[in-house]
Amino acid sequence: MSAPARTVVAVSGAGPSAALAPPADVAFRPLRVALPGDQAYWTVLDGEYRVVELADRFLRDLRFGADRSESTTKAYAGELALFLSWAARSGRELERAAVDLSRFVLLLRTTPIERRGRGYGEVRSAGRINHILAVVREFYKHAAAHRSVDPSVIAALYEVGDDRFLPAELRGEDGALRYRVRPRHKLRATRAARPRVARQEEWEALLEAATRWRDRFLLVLLWFSGLRIGEALGLRRSDLHLMASASELGCPVAGAHLHVVPRANANGAAAKSRRERVVPLAHYVVSYYELYLDEREHCRAALDCDFVFVNLFHAPLGAPMRPGRASQLFRSLSARAGLGRRVTPHMLRHAAGSAMMEAGGLDVAQALLGHASISSTQIYLHPSPERQREAVERIARQRRPAAGRRL
Repeated sequence: MSAPARTVVAVSGAGPSAALAPPADVAFRPLRVALPGDQAYWTVLDGEYRVVELADRFLRDLRFGADRSESTTKAYAGELALFLSWAARSGRELERAAVDLSRFVLLLRTTPIERRGRGYGEVRSAGRINHILAVVREFYKHAAAHRSVDPSVIAALYEVGDDRFLPAELRGEDGALRYRVRPRHKLRATRAARPRVARQEEWEALLEAATRWRDRFLLVLLWFSGLRIGEALGLRRSDLHLMASASELGCPVAGAHLHVVPRANANGAAAKSRRERVVPLAHYVVSYYELYLDEREHCRAALDCDFVFVNLFHAPLGAPMRPGRASQLFRSLSARAGLGRRVTPHMLRHAAGSAMMEAGGLDVAQALLGHASISSTQIYLHPSPERQREAVERIARQRRPAAGRRL
């Protein structure tokens, strides 16, 4: 079998010495590709606005073969564009770029983020760099599987070890060697801070600061249901079943509830999870929704829109509410309520998730929050100081010495 042709992403005249001082005229960039049926994914263009075939094949397989979300391909396309730009500017073929990956890591650790957006002008954190490297490794594994690069390049990305020097009790009972693989390039990242959670008094202050029923309903919905903001803004009125029985609609679920349905939304709201799920609704949510509907009826432009959350007070009237508008709303309400920090929709989700775990357990919270893995749900556990004190005192009562026994 003949060896695969080497793939070059190099710029004429650029050599290895250009790795940390690349010319400004070569830049790969991500691009959204819209397909029929409201399907889309992200790809990578080179400096002459041509699709990079290897990256495109990888991202297409990721989106449609592995059923990953569009937002995942967007993040991966951005990381790949950064890596391919470095390889091209430094004159490295893909195989050579893998061998010299530590130089790319040095670039990431010493160069501020140039793309405007989150972290602009700052040096990347170790966690962010590790994510970029993980994307690069997945790209190479895909390319090697399709013989687009020499499969031997994988050895430059991973090191293989065995358990021969482990203590006997840690090895398999059959005594056979077991091998492990780990990335050659990975930075020591500090443990991420625990996600912030909204306090009840903060939520109540936001509710009091809100002057419109639409905004109050959004606050109540997020607080009691734990929905992601993208899931809430993607809701259709047909997704809400608020009667005691929805059997006439063909829905077997009893009681007031809503359906989170992954779909492409015109307002850019994304459900993230690829699975449909049902979320029961408290009576507070139903009451606030009815008040919101009364307010909504005064906006004639909104009558024909099936989205639950629509623009009622600014153009375009009657159009689905966009995530950016929701962010502005929370920023404004936090300031109006006089809070010392900006409360975000995700902080309400963490508060709801923590309450769900206290009331129903980890498995109930996992189902309601829509997590595929129980480990994703565990980060939503936020034990309060009062609960921690109560736990210690309960243990002390249970484990106290017998009466009359001296310590």
